[in-house]
Amino acid sequence: MSTEHQKYSTENQAEAIAAYAARRGMEIVHTYEDAGKSGLKLDGRDALKSLISDITSGRANFSVVLVYDVSRWGRFQDADQSAYYEFICREAGVTIQYCAEQFENDGSISATIIKSMKRAMAGEYSRELSAKVFAGQCRLIKLGYRQGGSAGYGLRRQLVDEHGNPKAALARGEHKSFQTDRVVLVPGPDDEIETVRRIYRLFVVEGRREIEIAALLNSEEMQTDLGRPWTRATIHQVLTNEKYVGHNVFNRVSFKLKQTRVVNPPDMLVRCNDAFPAIVDKGLFDAAKRIILARSRRYTNDEMVALLAELYRLQGKLSGLVIDEIDEMPSSSAYRHRFGSLIRAYRLVGYTPDRDCGYIEVNRALREFHRSAVDHAIAAIKRHGAEVRKEPDTDLLVINDEFTL
Repeated sequence: MSTEHQKYSTENQAEAIAAYAARRGMEIVHTYEDAGKSGLKLDGRDALKSLISDITSGRANFSVVLVYDVSRWGRFQDADQSAYYEFICREAGVTIQYCAEQFENDGSISATIIKSMKRAMAGEYSRELSAKVFAGQCRLIKLGYRQGGSAGYGLRRQLVDEHGNPKAALARGEHKSFQTDRVVLVPGPDDEIETVRRIYRLFVVEGRREIEIAALLNSEEMQTDLGRPWTRATIHQVLTNEKYVGHNVFNRVSFKLKQTRVVNPPDMLVRCNDAFPAIVDKGLFDAAKRIILARSRRYTNDEMVALLAELYRLQGKLSGLVIDEIDEMPSSSAYRHRFGSLIRAYRLVGYTPDRDCGYIEVNRALREFHRSAVDHAIAAIKRHGAEVRKEPDTDLLVINDEFTL
C-alpha cells in the first residue's frame, strides 16, 4: 500500500483489502505499508523491500499477498519492474491477488494482457502528472512566485495570499497551508544582507578568491543559513545566484520522474526578472559574473588529468567536494561531462574511492544496452513487414498503430 489522495489513501486501501479478505475467508497476518513514498523507484520503499525479502528468504508465514491494484507495486517507468516483483513472489510459491481489479489474477492470457496494460498506464500516469506539474510551476515562476527549495543566505520566504497581500514568514521546513497561497522571496536579516554585500565587495573590489573569503568568514565564526562553515562552493553559489539581484530562475537542474539528473542549458531556464527586491547592486553582480567568466578556460584532457593528479597528490583523496574547493581547476561537473563520470576520471590518476561506486558504471552500461536492445527490436519488427515507431515522450513502441510494446 501507499499514501495518495482520495481512493488511494492508506485507510481506504486497508479497508478494501480487509473486505476482500473477509469475503474470501482469508486472515490478514501482516501488513506491508510504505506510507507517503514515491512509487517511481524502489529507493525508500522499505516495506516493499521487506516483503520481497521475507518471501524470497522463506521467512514469510503466508501464501497469498493481497494488493489493492496493479499500480500499487509502483508507477515505474519500466513496466517490467513491477512484473518482476510479482514474478519472484510467484516463483517462491506466494500468489498475488488484486483486491480492486475487475479480473482474477489466475495466469490466463487475458489477465496477463490487462496487467501489462495497467502497468504501462501506471507509468504513463506519472509522466502525464509530471508534465502538468512542471507546466504549473513554470507559470507560477513567470508570475514571480518561488517554487521549492530554501531561500538561501540573506533571503527569506514570505507567504502571500492570492491577491499578493503579505502573510506570515515561513521558517525552514515550513510549508503553506492553503492551496491558494503563494511564496515569494524577501530580504532577510540586516546582518545577513550586509554579509552578502561584503562577499561581493571582497570578490570584486578587493580581488579575494572564494576560498579566501570563506576562510575569512569562518575566522569570524560566521555560519551559512544551514548553520555550517563557509566553503569555496557556498561562496561561489552566493556570487552566481541571480536571486540576489531579484531574478526568479527555475529549471536549472532536471530530475524528472527520478531518472537522470541533468544540468539544463541556459535556453531551458524559466525566469522572471525583477521578481523580488534585490539585495545586491546589479552592477556589482555583473562585475562578479565577468570575473568568473574571464577565469574560465577550455582545458585539454591531458591538462585536466594533470590537475586532478596533482590534487590527488596533495590531498590524498578525491571527491566532487574536494575538486570544487579549488579555484584553479575545472569543477567536478566539468570532469563528469568530459570523462563520462568522476569514477572514470579517478581511474586515470590511479585513485579508487573507499566505497564501491561500481553500480554507477553498471547503470550506465544498462542504459546503453537498453537503447541497443530497442534499436534491434525495431529493426527485427520492420524486417517482418510491420510498421513501428517509437513515441518520443514515452519510449513505447507503437506497432501497426494497433498496440504498444
